[in-house]
Amino acid sequence: MTAPTVKDIFHDPRVRSVMWRDLVPVARLEIVGELLLPFTWLASSLLAAASGYYVIALGLSFMFFLAGLRLVHNAFHSALGLSRPLNSGVLWTMSLVMLGSMHAVRFNHLRHHKLTLGAGDVEGRAAQMPAWRALLFGPLFPLVLHTTALRYGSAKLRATVTAELLMGTVWMARVFGIWHCSTLRYHVIAMAIGQCLTAFFAVWTVHHHCDRTHYIARTLRNRIKNRITFNMFRHIEHHLFPRVPTYHLPELSRRIDRAAPELRRKIVF
Repeated sequence: MTAPTVKDIFHDPRVRSVMWRDLVPVARLEIVGELLLPFTWLASSLLAAASGYYVIALGLSFMFFLAGLRLVHNAFHSALGLSRPLNSGVLWTMSLVMLGSMHAVRFNHLRHHKLTLGAGDVEGRAAQMPAWRALLFGPLFPLVLHTTALRYGSAKLRATVTAELLMGTVWMARVFGIWHCSTLRYHVIAMAIGQCLTAFFAVWTVHHHCDRTHYIARTLRNRIKNRITFNMFRHIEHHLFPRVPTYHLPELSRRIDRAAPELRRKIVF
């Protein structure tokens, strides 16, 4: 099917014809599964670290961080099937466990959807860089996200971000200054590394060499790779229909492939 000439992919009649609203509701077991997924990997990584198997622990921590990103990503779009207070509670919890302020990240992520790869898209900035520069930009990326939220967010958001950062500061002060627990120290260091790699793995990989009008993001179609990455790299699907939870992205992929098959050409890896 030939792509019609339209202003952007969001106005493409083929994409607009895709049925997606039936994929928004989340079953109770799916909600439980989403909430438990990151913490099974967290428990495994802490157990490995406590046993002195730090190389194995690093791999498990990477999987926890990816699963954690999936959880907060769904929370950003209210796609967990939870009430607003519980949804916010998830962000507070993950702010402590993953470091930083997830409410600040949410602010920038929603702007990213509105301004995708355009001026003012702070989150998408790394996508315009070469891979090596995106990696070097990594340590600055969390700082940029937080300062942007504090500068442009509402008074309520600024108070929330400040409180989450204070909570994290107290947590890290206790871990390194009061508690003598090498496992917790390992976890904090691992999460700090994860935050420094987010610009590359969560932004550059899914948006590099994309445009603002048609190929706005990449995707992934290999079933094994998608299982390993928790379907987080089905990114064009997410941008077109952000209210669809990650759990239902495989079905959404099939529907988009039937309507606009060329969108699957740009693959993450």
